[in-house]
Amino acid sequence: MNKKSIIIALFILLPFFSQAQSLFDKYDGQDNVTSIIVNKKMFDLMSKVKMEASDKEAQKYLSLIKKLDNLKVFMTSSAKTTADMKFNVEKYLKTSNLDELMRVNDGEKNVKIYVKSGSSDSQVKELLMFIESANVKGNETVLMSLTGDFDINEISTLTNKMNIPGGDVLKKAGKK
Repeated sequence: MNKKSIIIALFILLPFFSQAQSLFDKYDGQDNVTSIIVNKKMFDLMSKVKMEASDKEAQKYLSLIKKLDNLKVFMTSSAKTTADMKFNVEKYLKTSNLDELMRVNDGEKNVKIYVKSGSSDSQVKELLMFIESANVKGNETVLMSLTGDFDINEISTLTNKMNIPGGDVLKKAGKK
């Protein structure tokens, strides 16, 4: 393959690699959206924190964060933004090769968790969670994207230490 063909192929494929970023990053900085963004550099810094060797939960947490690349959480109670998030999640799912891991509907919340598998059944390269809340005062819609190369069974460690919205559902997903 010559250099020109490689460059053309990269330009054709580039939108597929950056689609999730461009679709979801637009929520960062919106007035009616609370955003939490943790990048690879922060995970690297967090993994260097010294913990007592006797704290097994902390050691699991440090082991996990070394495997993470990005965490993005967007929360809103706006019906308009919720509808936009839902539209963009559905759009992203059509091209991302994510598989549905689980779905929970309890009347007040509709939770969907999708994953892109890694080298084994329990390895995950990407986890996408969308919690759509019913129009109940105080309930928030949550969109979370987590990328890296981690084991799905490690999710409960992350949710415990970082207090991630929807963590109770992710704990259940890790046990499946």
